[in-house]
Amino acid sequence: MPGAAVRAGSAIAGVDAVIGRLRDIGAGLPGDDGVAVFNAMYLTVTELVRHRLGQPCFADPAAMAELDAVFAGRYLLAVDAVGAGRRPPACWRPLFELRAHPGIHPVQFALAGMNAHIQHDLPLAVVETCDRLGCEPQALAADYRRIGELLAEVETAVRERLMPGPDVLELAEPLTHLVGAWTVDAARDAAWASVVALRALHGVPLAARALTAALDGSVGLLGRALLTPLGLHGRGGPHDRHPEPGHHQPPGDGHTRPQGHSHSHGHGHGHGHSTTAGRLPEARNRPAVS
Repeated sequence: MPGAAVRAGSAIAGVDAVIGRLRDIGAGLPGDDGVAVFNAMYLTVTELVRHRLGQPCFADPAAMAELDAVFAGRYLLAVDAVGAGRRPPACWRPLFELRAHPGIHPVQFALAGMNAHIQHDLPLAVVETCDRLGCEPQALAADYRRIGELLAEVETAVRERLMPGPDVLELAEPLTHLVGAWTVDAARDAAWASVVALRALHGVPLAARALTAALDGSVGLLGRALLTPLGLHGRGGPHDRHPEPGHHQPPGDGHTRPQGHSHSHGHGHGHGHSTTAGRLPEARNRPAVS
């Protein structure tokens, strides 16, 4: 059907625009920035979804492309808010506020970003997509599970790549315990429960807004817990997994802060960030993709 083809093409173009934004954001950040760590992982997820859109993977590729762009738009709005000097939603504040903390391991940044994006942004994106398409969440349920499988696939790879090796497992025990308390499967299931609750409150806007605000705050609290400084990062000790000689380490894997990187910040909370740590290059002039 021509109309469906046009809709699919437009939705996929939106995913391509998201990929362009994520690449731009990553190019403007040092690899060991906490936001860069999450952004690199999220770019991998989005590129994987884009690839699967052209394969017999999703029951409704156009709807999934629409959801993917709406979903990403919420992260990009947080990026733009910080770039303009505004506070992002509560769920994103821990990542942006602690992104330069030397005692936080890269895998913590990756999981904190996933926590904010899946447990807060994803249910809101599903509800918005249903409103746009004039459907109920159950119509997207099967493809939602497939998206969850892709997220789990990337999460597993990120854990394996960023976690310290078995030779330093004893030193990394607090980190192993902390990141083991969060899984993408549990987050995905919680997000779907939020979708069901928000959809049930579709005709009760006051209650829906209250639930959305509570979700934002509770997800932010969990994100801050995931970013508990453990002192396992950036000290050059044996806990860091170093690349093999001659091996190129991709962005987001770096465990050493660049010289001259300031960790003082002016909010008076003693976290040790720069006053500009929350600002992203060029984000002020870039509209979010939605």
